[in-house]
Amino acid sequence: MYYSVLDVTPTTDTWVPAYIAETGKIVKKHGGKYLARTASHEQIEGVDAPAALRIILEWPSKKAALDLMKDPDYVPHLNARTDGSTSRHYLIEATDDLA
Repeated sequence: MYYSVLDVTPTTDTWVPAYIAETGKIVKKHGGKYLARTASHEQIEGVDAPAALRIILEWPSKKAALDLMKDPDYVPHLNARTDGSTSRHYLIEATDDLA
């Protein structure tokens, strides 16, 4: 199991409606599932890292997450998001290396 965690702050919102309307079905096609897409978040620890949106997705595998990034149906939305926002995307394996 893997998780995508994104911090997204739009610099323009022209891409947002199409992104929201169309990417859910593309994510689902790759076995992904949105766990959170929200502006309702609160930083409770650490150095200030402001972001307008926090997004968390669950993936059955690393391959599924990476396949989304190359999907021809998703690439235009990815480009629109990265061109129209300040974004960070972290892919995290569901493992505890410190246990």
